[in-house]
Amino acid sequence: MKVLVAVKRVVDYNVKVRVKSDNTGVDIANVKMSMNPFDEIAVEEAIRLKEKGVVTEIVVVSIGVKQAQETLRTALAMGADRAILVEASDDVHKDIEPLAVAKILAAVAKEEGAELVITGKQAIDNDMNATGQMLSALLGWSQATFASELDVDGDHATVTREVDGGLQTIKVKMPTIVTVDLRLNEPRYASLPNIMKAKKKPLDEKTPADYGVDVTPRLSIVSTVEPSTRKAGIIVKSADELIEKLKEEKNEKGQATYSLATGASLLVFYVFAMQCMATLAVVKRETNSWKWPLLQLVFMGVVAYLSAFIVFQLMV
Repeated sequence: MKVLVAVKRVVDYNVKVRVKSDNTGVDIANVKMSMNPFDEIAVEEAIRLKEKGVVTEIVVVSIGVKQAQETLRTALAMGADRAILVEASDDVHKDIEPLAVAKILAAVAKEEGAELVITGKQAIDNDMNATGQMLSALLGWSQATFASELDVDGDHATVTREVDGGLQTIKVKMPTIVTVDLRLNEPRYASLPNIMKAKKKPLDEKTPADYGVDVTPRLSIVSTVEPSTRKAGIIVKSADELIEKLKEEKNEKGQATYSLATGASLLVFYVFAMQCMATLAVVKRETNSWKWPLLQLVFMGVVAYLSAFIVFQLMV
């Protein structure tokens, strides 16, 4: 079985990025670049599948600028067999959008006859988390996202997914798309002999036109700004000093931020507000309908807000 692994060249996760002076994006000129960490995990998982005898060939693909050759060579040094670079741009600041990437990957998967595609769940530069899902839709294949464990057995794959509040295990038909999470494995370091061998491994260069894909951006960046700086905190030595500091806090209107009215209204709000999701889940299970849980949530929320508002107005 042939496996296709998509990798992306991104700013190294240890680098502190800076926004351009004109706020048009992030300045990545002359900064250290490396393989997207999630994609590195995807490469490692493909190698482990090959070591188990499940996979016969690993093909890594990168879509972007010519400098992505370095990223592909890293994947080859780790243990991949071949690499394909689709040079879609000559500008390092231009990011190829997920739909265009998915279309190119779909064409490559068909051309290579791959039965399994493994990608990182997202890229750390734009956090889109969309390519794997789009690729699944384009190919009509099954998909398993956020994988923390993968087991391929014949024409099925069993995947343990990380979901809110726990783990979910699913079984999907092959061929399939798997997007991997951080806890799937720990990528190996490429040894010096393998780094030297990687230079001789085949790396084909293609263009989007070879696959009939238009990579013209559909989105435009309106503005990019850095997060606002957080005010430094204050260390107090006693509870009395804390109380005094809270009394001194003022809002934008010059009024006290924390007062008896604020505290009482918050207390009343949390008395009535439906904050327990477990309660809603129990009501849903007992009534076998979302009608009553939603009605309960809305009604108690309105009661809580009105009660808190009345208490605040009376005490101000």
